[in-house]
Amino acid sequence: MIECLKRIIREYQNLEPPEGLLPRRVAIGSLPGKVSVVTGVRGSGKATLLRQRIRQLIDCGVPSENILYLDFADDRFYWMRHENPDIILEAYFELHPQKRGNETVHCFFDEIQALTHWQLFIDRLLRTEKCEINVVGSLLPSPEGEATSPLSGRIVSWEIFPFSFHEFLDGKDIECDSPLSTKQPLTIQKAFEDYWEIGGFPGVNGLDQRQCVEVHQANWNAILASIIGHHNLSHPRAVIDLAHWLVDNTGSYYSVSHLTDFLKSLGHRVRKNSVVDWLTAFEDAGLLFNVNIFSNSPTRISVNPRKVYCIDHALVTSVNSGILTNRDSLLENLVFVALRRVTPKIFYHKTKTGREVDLVALLPSGPGQDRAVMLIQVCAALADPRVKQSEVRSLSEAMVDLAVAEGTIVTWRTDEAIPVGFGTIQALPVWRFLLEMEPLT
Repeated sequence: MIECLKRIIREYQNLEPPEGLLPRRVAIGSLPGKVSVVTGVRGSGKATLLRQRIRQLIDCGVPSENILYLDFADDRFYWMRHENPDIILEAYFELHPQKRGNETVHCFFDEIQALTHWQLFIDRLLRTEKCEINVVGSLLPSPEGEATSPLSGRIVSWEIFPFSFHEFLDGKDIECDSPLSTKQPLTIQKAFEDYWEIGGFPGVNGLDQRQCVEVHQANWNAILASIIGHHNLSHPRAVIDLAHWLVDNTGSYYSVSHLTDFLKSLGHRVRKNSVVDWLTAFEDAGLLFNVNIFSNSPTRISVNPRKVYCIDHALVTSVNSGILTNRDSLLENLVFVALRRVTPKIFYHKTKTGREVDLVALLPSGPGQDRAVMLIQVCAALADPRVKQSEVRSLSEAMVDLAVAEGTIVTWRTDEAIPVGFGTIQALPVWRFLLEMEPLT
């Protein structure tokens, strides 16, 4: 076994890191005594980010022998599920005994969740070896969220999403960082129409519509299969039916009781606790996200329904039935993901009169600063005066409720400042909203 592992290590070390990869607007790094953990949905480009980091190290003069890269999704590592991972160190230092204790070894472990008790292994590496560690997984619950984790307090986390609109423009060599000229908005609007159709998953870039649907569906099925296998779920058909109901109802409300009753109506014998566990598994995988009502009261949060969103709006159109999803719900999903890149603290709001505000985001703030609150309505078109009045009224009531002086309506085309009694509501086109959110990431 150890000879097989040594052969794989040499193979990866001899691979030339690819050039010409689209740079992401996120860069992983390292801190002494910390482990860099990169998470994100399958197919979002995590492995590419690792390869870019390896390319940077080699360009800076780090010898390839000092890089230990292993991808545990490789079939040849299947037996590692039943082995002590210390065999990895044994194999590496048999190949390079002079490195131990003398030079920094840069470790990159992809799909590390395939290793049993991987956190214990990484903890031992940090304590006993001179190394820099980067781990990647598409099914990793946050170790920082586990009080008993051996890595608690020693994690530097990066959550990777499919391409943002800004990164999509980078791939098309469309400049959007500097102040826009009079012609640039038209170019960006045209590019947004492409982004709207194919979404942000790197694997669909350059494909036609039919191919995009096929790739999205294959990725969706692979994500669900990996969730079911990783968690050893005993009702796979119920898990799949639940995922399809959720993606069919993107941007809509649900309760656990309703979901349980729905699954029972299909003939599944499931309990509420199981449904809660599956919802958590979907979120840990970066596939589907849950949003609570904005409230400090645990009771109010528990008795009100949640909303659900998917990682990519185009993935939704490729896998859902198309019966319940419309342009407004897809647009709201796109806005949610843009916010989710910035902060996990996203909610919906009910005003004192019962009106809904689609999204409330608590944005990161600097030291000593109050956390900024962003109120957002999503409405594709404001041409109908009654629709516009309703959206403005909901936002203005929420601005008073939460003492926020600004509100935002994300639209398809409208760009307009709307004064209200407590402040100003800015209606702006979705492409501009996406670009304005990007510097916050």
